[in-house]
Amino acid sequence: MKFSVSSSELNKGLSTVIGAVPNKATLPILETILFKSEESSIKLSATDLEISIIQRVEADIEEPGSIAIPARRLLETLRQLPNITVFFEVDDQNNILFKTDKGTYKLAGDNADDFPEVPNLIDGTTIEVHTKLVQQAIAKTLFAVSNDDLRPAMMGVNFQLGPNSTQFVSTDGHRLVKYSTTEMTTKKEESFIVPDKALALIQKSISDELTAIKVNQDHVSFKCGYTQLITRLINEQYPNYESVIPRDNDKFLSISKDQMLSTVKRVSIFSSSTTRQIRLQLDTDKLTIRAEDLDMSSEAKETIDCDYSNESMEIGFNAKYLSDVLQNIDGDGVSFEFSSPNKAGIVKPTQSNKSEEMLMLVMPVMLNSYS
Repeated sequence: MKFSVSSSELNKGLSTVIGAVPNKATLPILETILFKSEESSIKLSATDLEISIIQRVEADIEEPGSIAIPARRLLETLRQLPNITVFFEVDDQNNILFKTDKGTYKLAGDNADDFPEVPNLIDGTTIEVHTKLVQQAIAKTLFAVSNDDLRPAMMGVNFQLGPNSTQFVSTDGHRLVKYSTTEMTTKKEESFIVPDKALALIQKSISDELTAIKVNQDHVSFKCGYTQLITRLINEQYPNYESVIPRDNDKFLSISKDQMLSTVKRVSIFSSSTTRQIRLQLDTDKLTIRAEDLDMSSEAKETIDCDYSNESMEIGFNAKYLSDVLQNIDGDGVSFEFSSPNKAGIVKPTQSNKSEEMLMLVMPVMLNSYS
């Protein structure tokens, strides 16, 4: 096998697929990247047996072939090179020689036949959408995914595709996010759970204008330009999240998002490091946010203006969960819906596009009895 390639282009390609290379692999072959020649490019493939990433890089092919090359050593070398042409040559013993005008480098490769087969999604539902929409849906939901191994269904984002709209849902039991858009539809209804690690890699890897999503019973593929990510789905039943969304809310609060977020962050500095508990006191057109750490004899209280005209109510939240929700709200204003101190609060942007709807939910905490 012989080929030449731009060091910067190969560096970009390797930086994309390296996300699927495990840090500590049970099989040494998983620590390599498969190089396979095509007509005028090199196809790079990496996998951890759950997630696979494929990237094509333009190259001049002198002799076709394939080889599995140790991933990190090659990438670290390329990162130290300027943008120059690199010449690769592989012998029958899988020894790799690559040269530049800076020097000569040798690596021991592995037989390409030993590299695990990457899933090929022949059948399934395919949908083409704007990449920005995919990235936005991931950004809006990924932060609320659970990291609890005992609740595997919640360790990813639930995609619910339909003829009228698509919902992206995530929850960790403390927060819930439901992002809906009418700009992504399918003739056939599909529901599947994509692991959080795969979504984080997709967010970093795709950049072209359009992304093709293809899903079957076991895998989903995201293909954008020269990049393709294939991941195994989480084969679990997603929880019935609709049952925890309160429907009888009779208390409504509107407030500046930035003002409330900065207040929550300041006041929470004085909260207990164990519970991170803050309390919200709702009164006519004012919101008082308080925190106290009894062990450290510290407390803080701030009052800010808001739009609220219902009866007074006090409700407690974990400061981090509330901050996370506020940070992921678009626009200047945020609206809250409450029913009682022991039921979840619904959070929405004051304004939104006609084609999308954002609903977040934060579970309350039981308040300590300090005055």
